[in-house]
Order: sequence, then structure tokens, then C-alpha cells
Amino acid sequence: MSTELMTELLEAGVHFGHQTKRWNPKMKPFIFEKRNAIYIINLGKTVEQLQDATEFLSGVAARNGKVLFVGCKKQAQEAIKEAAQACGQYYVNQRWLGGTLTNLTTIRKSIGRLKYIEQLEHQPEYSKMGKQEIAAIRREGEKLKRNLEGIRDMEKHPDAIIVIDTQREAIAVAEAQRLNIPTVAIVDTNADPELINYPIAGNDDAIRAIRIVLQKLVDAIVSTRTGRSRKDQEALAAVGE
Repeated sequence: MSTELMTELLEAGVHFGHQTKRWNPKMKPFIFEKRNAIYIINLGKTVEQLQDATEFLSGVAARNGKVLFVGCKKQAQEAIKEAAQACGQYYVNQRWLGGTLTNLTTIRKSIGRLKYIEQLEHQPEYSKMGKQEIAAIRREGEKLKRNLEGIRDMEKHPDAIIVIDTQREAIAVAEAQRLNIPTVAIVDTNADPELINYPIAGNDDAIRAIRIVLQKLVDAIVSTRTGRSRKDQEALAAVGE
């Protein structure tokens, strides 16, 4: 399994780190060698870390926990949204609003505002509004939707968060740490792996690399959930007999 996985990771370019001048010394244990002023990541370590991360996420899924996927850089946006939707989880892929975790009450108010705007035509005050006012409110609604669509049903803190680019999403990582929410993340050679509970050493810039890692994490969540629902159905069938 691990040789097959290593080949997949290699083909997706997961082993390409950053330039050697941009590195975090704490990543040294996960670096295989220097090549053309670029660090090459040790995929043997990546495979081990990926297995730890998938086991952890299987455990979260087994107890019906919720996961928040976070990645707002251009290369990650679409992959983050697709990954979260594929396993019925939450996502933030446009902009991390400070306080998304630490000030969830305020975020929930903004989601309430978004829902109000979406139902604007059915609101009693709609008939008294002018065209310009309606247009301004609709623009506000579009902006709220862009930032909040992936977490509109998130009424309490998630049980884990998955992050692409821990440097860029440093605020999300810090909020999760403050609330003791376990983190899973692709950690490139310029990042600090000690900030993450389940770091996965790898390239966090290439779309293919991001997608392959997300795919493995999603598979762990989905297979646990479908496995559990199958067991539930079997148990119900046994009771029926």
C-alpha cells in the first residue's frame, strides 16, 4: 500500500519543497536532500504522516464528528470546496474571517444576515425599499455568500480542521490551537510542523499535490462513514429478523 501511495505522491510532485533559502529548520527531519537550490521532501515520512492523519480522521468520522477544510490560496480553492462537498463537511476557501472559530457567535449573526438577504423579496419591508437600497443589500449578500457559504450550517466548533498552507492560514491555525481543535495540514519546507497535530510534509503549492493529499483524507472520512452506515443497516436487518 505504502509503495503504491509513494508512487502516486511522487507523480503528483508532492516531494518538491521550497527554495533552500526559504525554509524552516524544524522541517529538517522531513527533508531528503537539496536539489538545484530546492529541498526535496522525504516521501517515506509523508506516507507515514498521511497514514496517521487518515487514521485520526477515520476516528472523527466514526463518531460522526465534523471537519472544516480551509484553503484560500488560488491553487487550493476549488480542491478544498470539492473535497469538503465530497464528504459532506464544511469549508472556507475564499477568505478566513478572523474569529470564524474563536468568535463563532458573530459569524452566526453574519450567516443569519445572509439568510435574511436571500429571502429579501419575502420580507415585509421589501416593498418600501428603493432600487438602490435593494442593489446595495444584494451586493452585501453576494459578499457574505462568498465568504460564508461553506460554513452556513456550522452551528458549533468542528472536531478537526484540515489546512492547506499553514503560513497563509496562520490565523485559522492559531484559532484552532486556542480552542484545542486538532489540525491536519500539508506542511511545506517553509512552515513549522510543530504548530500542527497531524502534519503531512509536502508541496502545498502545486494543484496536483494538493488534490492527491486531499483525496486520501476524503477517502478516509467517506469509507468510515459508508462502512458505519452499512453496519447500521446490517444491525437493523438483524433486529428485523
